[in-house]
Amino acid sequence: MPIKLGMEAKIYYKVGGQGGGGAWTELTNVRDVTLSLETGEADVTTRANAGWRATVATLKDASVEFEMVWDTADAGFTAIKNAYLTNAPIGFQVRDGVGGQGLQADFMITQFSRSEPLEEAISVSVTSKVTYSTTPPSWI
Repeated sequence: MPIKLGMEAKIYYKVGGQGGGGAWTELTNVRDVTLSLETGEADVTTRANAGWRATVATLKDASVEFEMVWDTADAGFTAIKNAYLTNAPIGFQVRDGVGGQGLQADFMITQFSRSEPLEEAISVSVTSKVTYSTTPPSWI
């Protein structure tokens, strides 16, 4: 299995979520994308476990965090900003490359924080979390 570099990975968005109109569009104005996948857990320890704690997985949780250059002329930036300001769902595909694998789901933008360093470009930190949808998340 060949290694993958972060710069080869792709993130795509779809306004209105997975079921929204139009095609998936690559979000190119991003850097340092993090896809976090976690699972809750329940303790199912019984006396039959001979002194060992037993755990089972429960609900899965996913978030996507990334930074963007503050570019109001960029369509992807505008889509993310508008999704945040209107509390609208936005579909994301977070893939390990063109045609690669990753998570596809509808997300809610929960953080949109602007940073204005003195000697750098203005940027925005974005956090998104899986949201309610008629189309459940899937691994593609």
